[in-house]
Amino acid sequence: MHRVTVGLLGLLVLLSSTLLSAATVKQVRVWPAPDHTRLVFDLSGQAEHKLFTLANPSRIVIDLANSKMAAKLSNLELAKTPIQNIRSGKRGASGLRIVLDLKSQTQPRSFSLKPNAKYGHRLVVDLVNKKKAEVKTVKQLATKGNSKRDIVIAIDAGHGGEDPGAIGPGRVKEKDVVLRIARELAALFKAEAGFKPVLIRDSDYYVGLRNRTRKARNAGADLFVSIHADAFKRSSARGASVWTLSERGASSEMGRWLAGRENSTDLIGGVGTLSKDNDNDVLEGVLLDMSMHSSISHSREVGSHVQRYMGKVAHMHKKQVQHAGFMVLKSPDIPSILVETGFISNPGEARLLQQRSHQRKLAQSIFNGIKVHFSKKPPPGTLLAWKQNGGDSNTTRYKVSRGDTLSVIASRNGVALKRLREVNGLKSDVIRVGQVLRIPAS
Repeated sequence: MHRVTVGLLGLLVLLSSTLLSAATVKQVRVWPAPDHTRLVFDLSGQAEHKLFTLANPSRIVIDLANSKMAAKLSNLELAKTPIQNIRSGKRGASGLRIVLDLKSQTQPRSFSLKPNAKYGHRLVVDLVNKKKAEVKTVKQLATKGNSKRDIVIAIDAGHGGEDPGAIGPGRVKEKDVVLRIARELAALFKAEAGFKPVLIRDSDYYVGLRNRTRKARNAGADLFVSIHADAFKRSSARGASVWTLSERGASSEMGRWLAGRENSTDLIGGVGTLSKDNDNDVLEGVLLDMSMHSSISHSREVGSHVQRYMGKVAHMHKKQVQHAGFMVLKSPDIPSILVETGFISNPGEARLLQQRSHQRKLAQSIFNGIKVHFSKKPPPGTLLAWKQNGGDSNTTRYKVSRGDTLSVIASRNGVALKRLREVNGLKSDVIRVGQVLRIPAS
């Protein structure tokens, strides 16, 4: 009899704990992006889920075990998404079923995210418009090899969507401030002959760190510039700064702190472990971390020009370009810089960063620095190179920088090493810093 009682008590405890651990969908957010739409479900606890599709009519079904709905679905803005309607209902005794009625075809994928500093448990559902993403990439890549082409500047507004970035006094969000500066910078390059801006994100949605450099590469970018307005643990910290990738570690305590914050944004923005793509991402990550010397050298040259011009409109945190291990800068084939426009955690700078006039001044200073660099070192086959060489688009001049090798210069410019030797009358691959080479158009 005693054993039976103990067994019943154990069963009751198990049942009660199961009921107590039921997850509640507290809130649902929708983030439309050009090539996908992201749905985020905030959960009170961990919940197992299954996703499948149905046809005629097209629907996506999400089943959550031991869960209930507390969020209002009728208030969601679905106009710019492939979703016609979202509805929910009970599934069995304790389950929850969420149905997405679709108005266009999409490829769904889903993953769960564990709690972090800003969010609790989350279920993320991405509705990918694969055809749109592929068409855009083909169009952009087709212009890369053209003679007298534009110099492509990839402008990356940090954070976005689920990831607000740093939050300053008055709840001002970094993601909003840097997007406005990025748009101002894009407008300046759009109006300048010989340049073409590409916004990595042009609205309020999140792009994964590796995907930011991938988008820049797909656009055929000649430069990647990431714009931020971060926070520090001391509100007294102030000043703008320009950063390039560090090969051996951060140049300061601030650099280690900022790089640590930025490199963890995928946990907040929502990058899941998708089994089909994960192996490719790991392999790509290894490849991207190799052969960084040449791009770092060019990044520092661009950064120095930007640093000088920014110093005319903003207080600079340091007098020189800084370096740290920012993941978003780890592209071996694209010179990359990260610009901290100020500290949003500083009350005075937070007020400045919200002013449209100051945003325009910052954008203008970044633009001036980049323009000066490419006016001195235009990539082969570009309009600026054509003008520099008196209308000759077949070659351009290149001044050898520290860390350059002949093979790296050839690879970066898409020229055969043998051809580069012939054009410059070289009998070996030995070059010296300051030497001017003629680069034939690829």
